[in-house]
Amino acid sequence: MKITGLDQVPEEPVSHNPAIKKRVLLRSHDLPHLTNFSQAHFAPGQVAPGHSHPDMAEVFFVASGQGTMTLNGQPYPLTPGTCIAVEPGEHHEVANTGLEDLVLTYFGLRV
Repeated sequence: MKITGLDQVPEEPVSHNPAIKKRVLLRSHDLPHLTNFSQAHFAPGQVAPGHSHPDMAEVFFVASGQGTMTLNGQPYPLTPGTCIAVEPGEHHEVANTGLEDLVLTYFGLRV
């Protein structure tokens, strides 16, 4: 068992845009197939540029704020309560299009 609180882990940069900060609650060695379980805060206008992962699926849950996820060229609105699963190889980009922080809780799974 491992118990971790957001207030117990330091902020660190998101790999796709170091200006965006995240807190990692679980890492790859904590559970089989898990790459991370994190929460990221996107300031208004911040973007995690488009990318894909050939060997990882990701699940994003919008805790608060507004934004857009562009998935394989198609934009999808991000609003509180939205959950989006991204399959391995799908090209995705996340942008905060709102006036307050976009808070995403997300995890990745190795396939």
